[in-house]
Amino acid sequence: MNRFDYVRAGTVEEAVKAIAAGANARFIAGGTNLVDLMKYNVERPGRLVDITRLPLDRIEERDGALSIGALVTNSTVAYDERVKSRYPVLSSAILAGATGQLRNAATTGGNLLQRTRCYYFYDEGTPCNKRLPGSGCGAIGGVNRIHAIFGTSDKCIATHPSDMCVALAALEAEVRVAGPSGERTIPMAEFHRLPGDEPERDTTLKSDEIVLSVDLPAEGFAGHHTYLKLRDRLSYAFALVSVAAVMELDGQTIKTARFALGGVAHKPWRNAEAEGMLVGKPATRETFAAAADRVVSKAQAQSENGFKVELARRAIVRALEQAAAGTPQSQSDKRIA
Repeated sequence: MNRFDYVRAGTVEEAVKAIAAGANARFIAGGTNLVDLMKYNVERPGRLVDITRLPLDRIEERDGALSIGALVTNSTVAYDERVKSRYPVLSSAILAGATGQLRNAATTGGNLLQRTRCYYFYDEGTPCNKRLPGSGCGAIGGVNRIHAIFGTSDKCIATHPSDMCVALAALEAEVRVAGPSGERTIPMAEFHRLPGDEPERDTTLKSDEIVLSVDLPAEGFAGHHTYLKLRDRLSYAFALVSVAAVMELDGQTIKTARFALGGVAHKPWRNAEAEGMLVGKPATRETFAAAADRVVSKAQAQSENGFKVELARRAIVRALEQAAAGTPQSQSDKRIA
């Protein structure tokens, strides 16, 4: 590992000043992703700013909804009774990821900012525009079974690895951040970005800003939701395709429906047109299949991941059926029809 300075911030203001003053500085809290990247020499920060003492470790009621501090651990969020009862899709998504030990250390802010698990990103001996801009993308034409089928560019086809963020996208959460110019709120749909010509930039967060909280909306869709995660093994594996689906019904007619996909793009993937096709329609397999077909019609498979297109189509239908029926996916069952 490279040599680096270490400072501990006592306030948000101190943290912002420390990150702005440091050469290639990074915040560290749980460190479950950053420390690994430092060991691989993918990340070589000149300064680590420890933020574990900041007062950002609480889940608070705010305007009829919940605000989750950036330092609240994933386990704390998943098992919080308010989250379980009012936002169960978020709890399910978090528990579908990593292991208990990692969830005990990983923070909400860190989960938002975790980086891709693309093989080429982690391997210094291969080209990767995300790790070294201008070096090329080894995954294009290479080993790309786990890579994106939506929103790719000729510079990068990596996927975002988070389960939590897929649920947050479906819930339309907001991310509250602070920087030298004060606080601002970023809608979840705008927080992560597509690779475009700058795949090294994962989010719209500025380099001198810190995440303060994730703010959930008042509506959590507790009655009709599911998080379906399909992966190579049942635990401790990243999604090949995942779907967070939430819905409000009037009888058997769909009043509101949202769904986001994970494992298929550089950010949690939503399709507003497909979601709009569901509103006012009966909650049937035919309705869900039409929406799924609309989503995958935009897919662009790589040389080894064409199977993801049909897998995504089936996963969308399955997730919407589960949400409509009020029978959310059990994390012990990954079968898909």
